[in-house]
Amino acid sequence: MLKSINPVTNEIVKTYQKHSEEGVEKIINSVDKIWHHWRSTSFQHRGQLMQNAASILRSKKEELALLMAQEMGKVKSEGIAEIEKCAWVCEYYAANAESFLENEIIATQASKSYVSYQPLGTILAIMPWNFPFWQVFRFAAPTLMAGNTAVLKHASNVPGCSMVIEEIFREAGFPENVFRSLMIGSPMVEKVIKHKAIKAVSLTGSTPAGKSVAALAGAELKKCVLELGGSDPYLILKDADLELAAKTCAAGRLLNAGQSCIGAKRFIVEEEVYAHFLELFTHEMNAAHFGDPFDEESTMGPMAREDLRDELHQQVGDSVNKGAEVILGGEIPHRKGAFYPPTILENVQPGMPAYDEELFGPVASVIKVKDQEEAIRVANDTDFGLGAAVFTNNLKKGEHIAEIDLEAGACFVNDFVKSDPRLPFGGIKTSGFGRELSVHGIKEFMNVKTVFVK
Repeated sequence: MLKSINPVTNEIVKTYQKHSEEGVEKIINSVDKIWHHWRSTSFQHRGQLMQNAASILRSKKEELALLMAQEMGKVKSEGIAEIEKCAWVCEYYAANAESFLENEIIATQASKSYVSYQPLGTILAIMPWNFPFWQVFRFAAPTLMAGNTAVLKHASNVPGCSMVIEEIFREAGFPENVFRSLMIGSPMVEKVIKHKAIKAVSLTGSTPAGKSVAALAGAELKKCVLELGGSDPYLILKDADLELAAKTCAAGRLLNAGQSCIGAKRFIVEEEVYAHFLELFTHEMNAAHFGDPFDEESTMGPMAREDLRDELHQQVGDSVNKGAEVILGGEIPHRKGAFYPPTILENVQPGMPAYDEELFGPVASVIKVKDQEEAIRVANDTDFGLGAAVFTNNLKKGEHIAEIDLEAGACFVNDFVKSDPRLPFGGIKTSGFGRELSVHGIKEFMNVKTVFVK
């Protein structure tokens, strides 16, 4: 059984029967069978269905936000915003998929030669719990619009979200088996990847999970796109607007209770403005109201599970034992649920979890550096490379640092890192490879086919 457990009360919300091996086989074969029809449908037809999905999402945003609050603790306002973003990505690809995948004429000695983009078939998506709708829709919208079909293995603690997503596509008018959810645990993933009908894999998750999936997919010679962990550095330079930086950095750190791969995590501050920034940043972090996600006054809910909260607290404790100092939070509150307060650590050094590892929760590591050169070095002193940001009033300098100096897949100036359907999204180093979203994302699961007519 898969259990949906409320992280506020630790009570079981609902249980779901897992699919048997035979059931999984039947679903995948059904999705593969419909692909041969789906790939021949027009962009106009697919686009209308995707527009329908966007309308359904918006009409149900209140109840879907409630479901996220129940299953993983997201506050209502963030849940509604997530559903709105899902509707946006549906509309974006409904409007742009056809132009993104147009044939590209290339001049050669042939009478005609060009690149044609053709769908691969059925794609497996392995998705996490932290943005249980957005992570799926940012994969599904381009994948389905491109003429592929999809099966979803969602995180085991959000089975309700998984089933509702399947229902939304069905209600929107998509054929029965164009998109299906597999109610399975992690042990069955290997068999699914090896299934002959699965042509590629998209994973959003941890770096260890990415390595495992990459090894399995590689052994089967199947393409994969991996969006993995991150320890995003934010550079606060001495010429930055410190009030803007403090507000933006706190928002970026506390979004989704800090449970985001592209969440702001390491704050690298030039020593000339360190004390002032830390004062402002502490005020902003302390102003957050963490509590029941069903409470309209809560700006931050619990973490998704108590074991995840306890693991984060262990990382904080290990860092403190190695010399880090807690200047805000850092204690598990005396209340039921997977709650953890906004926390700030300073005197963070290499060799500490707060420096070397991803802290997947509302904990900020603040690091003092002497100048811009050292700030860039510290920012890149990580195995991760998902996102990064720089705060400065010199936009030309900020743009140069973002484009040239920072080693990450998405670099922002004077704002926190966020995904956008119009922009490619993904990382380098142990944060993964491949891209989602934009024109680049829709081409990941296509046969880039050369056609040559003599």
